[in-house]
Amino acid sequence: MSNLDAVRDALPALWQGIVVTLELTIGGALLAFVLALALGTTARVRNLAARGSARVMIEFFRGTSLLVQIFWLFYVLPLLGYKLDPLFCGILALGLNYGAYGAEVVRGALNAVPRAQFEAAVALNFSPWQRMRRVLFPQAWALMLPSLTNLLVHLLKGTAVASYITLHDLTYEIGDLRKTTSDTLFSFGVGLVIYFVLGYVLTLGMNLLEARAKTKLGRGASLEEVLRLAPDETKVAS
Repeated sequence: MSNLDAVRDALPALWQGIVVTLELTIGGALLAFVLALALGTTARVRNLAARGSARVMIEFFRGTSLLVQIFWLFYVLPLLGYKLDPLFCGILALGLNYGAYGAEVVRGALNAVPRAQFEAAVALNFSPWQRMRRVLFPQAWALMLPSLTNLLVHLLKGTAVASYITLHDLTYEIGDLRKTTSDTLFSFGVGLVIYFVLGYVLTLGMNLLEARAKTKLGRGASLEEVLRLAPDETKVAS
């Protein structure tokens, strides 16, 4: 059997692996985003107990290995009487780990908003919620998106650890393809291409989101420029 025949026969399994990988990526990203917002904003409050608790959570999940975290959730918790579904376990581990990294992105972006913006919102008698929703966060959102894009791509690649907890994700199915073909270079080359395509699509989507956020603020490239459908005026002028 040739390598191409093996790939054709393995297409259903590879597709299922891609679906599992996307489920892990989307689920982990949503959980990570919620945690990043919660921890990132809490890490800026004046209350020492709340700020300290957020810092402890951020440093703990940033400072420990994702692989150890997913092993602990999948293998250790059952010893304590808590058995988690493998997919949920993977999403939880990814969300906690990358949510901690995302929290620092959120905190840094909020701190980067000029102080004058905050003072203007106070002068307009905005409540703390109104200041965050209408003044601070829209500007911080545009600032944090490039870093969140990097984290999302890292999260996609991090889903490969789920193959260690019996999940038949893309990495697992690529391993099966290698066993079938006995060709390591070809099999992992296929995996490399698939991961690249997935990562590129995610990056393009996040770039569009970033362009939309900056357009709302009246700055940055338009959606057409991001898609390279319109020329960059600065380059044309030069």
